[in-house]
Amino acid sequence: MSDTPSGRLFFQSETFRVEASSARTRHPRVTARHLTEPAREVPIHAECDVLVVGGGPAGTAAAVASSRLGARTMLLERHNHLGGLSTGGLVIWIDRMTDWSGKLVIRGFAEEYLARLPKGAISGPPREAWGSRDAATAAWWALRTAAFHGTVTHSPTADPEWMKAVALEMVIEAGAEPLFHAWGAQPVMQGDAVRGAIFESKQGRRAILAKVVVDATGDGDLFHRAGAACSDDIEEADIHHAMNTSWMFGGVDMVAYLRWRAEQPEQFAAFLQRGREAHGQFEKAFVSWRNDVALFMGPRMTGFSAVAVDDLTEVEIRSHRLMLAHLDFYRAHAPGFAGAWPLLSAPQLGIRHARRLIGLGAVTRAMWDGRVAPDEIGISPPLSPRFANVSVPYGALVPARLDGLLAPGRHLSCDATSHSFMREIPQCWLTGHAAGVAAALAADRGVEPRAVPVQDIRQFLHAQGAHLTASGAA
Repeated sequence: MSDTPSGRLFFQSETFRVEASSARTRHPRVTARHLTEPAREVPIHAECDVLVVGGGPAGTAAAVASSRLGARTMLLERHNHLGGLSTGGLVIWIDRMTDWSGKLVIRGFAEEYLARLPKGAISGPPREAWGSRDAATAAWWALRTAAFHGTVTHSPTADPEWMKAVALEMVIEAGAEPLFHAWGAQPVMQGDAVRGAIFESKQGRRAILAKVVVDATGDGDLFHRAGAACSDDIEEADIHHAMNTSWMFGGVDMVAYLRWRAEQPEQFAAFLQRGREAHGQFEKAFVSWRNDVALFMGPRMTGFSAVAVDDLTEVEIRSHRLMLAHLDFYRAHAPGFAGAWPLLSAPQLGIRHARRLIGLGAVTRAMWDGRVAPDEIGISPPLSPRFANVSVPYGALVPARLDGLLAPGRHLSCDATSHSFMREIPQCWLTGHAAGVAAALAADRGVEPRAVPVQDIRQFLHAQGAHLTASGAA
């Protein structure tokens, strides 16, 4: 990790700039012509207090928190499971939930969710090791994606199927109503306020009306189509702009592989170099929740748009081909991989960045100095021990000029540098939890989300186990 002259690029990790395939070059898409659709009536599928669109980390947390406050909550999800990138995207390496002292700062929904995973479905440092700077301990956990800058952190890996199961049970137990195989396509507008969403499904185009909508699509699909202002500036070399499909190999011996990495670093570096020479794009294997499963989080590809269907298709094609190329190379050259086999390619494409809301407030680089936002709804660990914990403002979830909607998750209001960590799974749980509480309060009181007093949101967040800076509510 290093700061650049722009002050924006903090993550230094290998990314790959690639060009479009020859097929797309030979057959450019037609975009200048249009069709006119005839007007039609859209059936009302349901009415509710709070509609959450997107069942990823933020959306699942929002639906649970909203329902627990008594709001009739519906959760719209285009896939057949909850968890989003944390499950369907195989982002099963959950990034840091502790700060650099070892204190657990992302709590509430996130803490309860992980605690409900059964023994054997989650792996990571024991609580007594969080914050340890013992060199040997940190080195051991660094190979297992749970120690950084010489400090052990709470960064577990988990079984994606168990994460799906626990998320579903939490949603149902809370009283929320999930609706799968339904793609949130268009906001329902009343003036400048969002009052529901139209979705596409096997039943055709249908609508759900709601008092408050939570856009948890991750790409800002609803707030963008509703006309809310957003940002899409990126630092192309930063990994937070890259895309890829993750995958897992079974039948491996990660203990042998990690021993080789630790004891033969020159051999391992030569192995990576040969892989790049052979395949152009090449990625190291990471641990999972068990020693016979390897996780691959890349190669990370840049130069593609997360909101262009041709680009998404291109990344999928390249990623799946690279998965098989990696399988052959690892089998032939990496200790512990002789009997490897392709276990699973992620059902969901790994998107790190598409759009970011322009909200009433924002998480910015200037806030990494430890200042407390007056409308704080959560606390995020900073990128490195050089910085203080980051206070997350409620205004980062509220559109500057659009009513009836909240936008937690990776598309919240923040600058490009802060997005590097605010897009991570724990931060999505944090902001989704807050959005669910705020949406339920707004629906119950018949007011817009921007009008809900922050002290009330904080009171209910605290009651649901969230960690906040010490105040009258925490």
